[in-house]
Amino acid sequence: MSAGTVILWRHGQTDYNAEGRLQGQIDIPLNDVGRAQAALAAEQLALLEPAAIVSSDLSRAVETGRALGELTGLDVTTDERLRERSFGIWEGRTHTEMRAEWPDAFAQWRRGAHPEGIDAESREELGERLVAAVGEIAGRYERSDTVVLVAHGAAIATGITALLGQNPEGWRGIAGLGNCHWSTLQPYGGQPAWRLTGHNVGVPVRDFTSAGRIV
Repeated sequence: MSAGTVILWRHGQTDYNAEGRLQGQIDIPLNDVGRAQAALAAEQLALLEPAAIVSSDLSRAVETGRALGELTGLDVTTDERLRERSFGIWEGRTHTEMRAEWPDAFAQWRRGAHPEGIDAESREELGERLVAAVGEIAGRYERSDTVVLVAHGAAIATGITALLGQNPEGWRGIAGLGNCHWSTLQPYGGQPAWRLTGHNVGVPVRDFTSAGRIV
């Protein structure tokens, strides 16, 4: 048994996103733009009549999920397995700062390798926990149900890679998602166990004032 549709929804914008800082598992809240993004995206996702909303326990994801919960009447439950990838000592840094202080490690990371001494979670480890979370949560529901999982950019892209049966350490076929965009997975009776039926879908309006209104 499994939900027939799983939506993986990235949280709205934060100040760290706007500044180009690597968030990882630092608990950064949404900014005003992120709240406006969440409200607009929630209007579209509510049309799918989700049966459940499950979020990473980081506040930027929970607040994003609550925008949908307010429209659907659903409570937002949390699962720490949906957290963003841990980037170790690089969390809170920009690429410029990382390149300046760790040039060799940063070059390795940009090539897709896993540099030593950073204490970052590997892509394989991240993929494994997302596969476990999606499978367990989806397994609580029926084929007629849609489940929305609110997570993070690297977690979603790496999780999808693993759910499609690819090795996240060496396969880079899934592009990242914009803030408050989502991807859709549906169970498949063969190999791989899931199919990607929509990716990086979102409300096409991207410009907001600091008050959260569209300009």
